[in-house]
Amino acid sequence: MIPARYAPILFGFILSGLMSLMVSGISTVLATGLDADLARRWLLGAWLPSWAVAFPAVLVVAPITRRLVAALTRPQAG
Repeated sequence: MIPARYAPILFGFILSGLMSLMVSGISTVLATGLDADLARRWLLGAWLPSWAVAFPAVLVVAPITRRLVAALTRPQAG
């Protein structure tokens, strides 16, 4: 198991991987259509480069987003 102190990094790794997989897949299909070479073109040509950008971006943007959400919301009365 991975120590809990690495949870934000692991979260960013998984989130950026899944989101870039979905977005690059949709974009690749819309741009090039469905054909026999789609998987290679999507995974190697679109997804991996997208993930290489998305992972560090998530690590930078997530704390900013958390602060914005905290500023725009109020605690629940309990």
